Amino acid sequence: MEARDHELKRDLAATLHARGELGPEYESALIDSFLEKVEQRLDTTLDRRVRRHLAEQQVTAARDPRSVRAPSAPGAPSGFGERFGFGVVSLVLAVPLSAIGVVNAGIEGLVVAWMGIVGVNAVHAARSGGLFRQRERRAASAPAPASEWQD
Repeated sequence: MEARDHELKRDLAATLHARGELGPEYESALIDSFLEKVEQRLDTTLDRRVRRHLAEQQVTAARDPRSVRAPSAPGAPSGFGERFGFGVVSLVLAVPLSAIGVVNAGIEGLVVAWMGIVGVNAVHAARSGGLFRQRERRAASAPAPASEWQD
């Protein structure tokens, strides 16, 4: 994975260098090309993870068919895996978005890009139940502690 990170950094540096040589008229084509490479890398990584997850589910189902969980309905609170995956994807996409924001608008572009990233993650967290609702559910289902004042 580390070699692929180095490859992506090298591609970004080459794209920025090419922009400097070719000028702003080729900027959108260069950015599209770089984002296409990032998208292909994400697709490959996500495909590999989905295949691995499905294989794990098949092995689990083969061992104990009762342990397989039904997929959650749309709008239902999501599990840790979905939230973690969403966070990882948004951080991976933050790299090119930050670069594009800085190149086009300086520090203001970087701030706007990160405000968008934080906003999307906040909406996703609110939609999926977030940490606060999970804590409330755990507290509601936990037995009340015994009071020292009771006889």
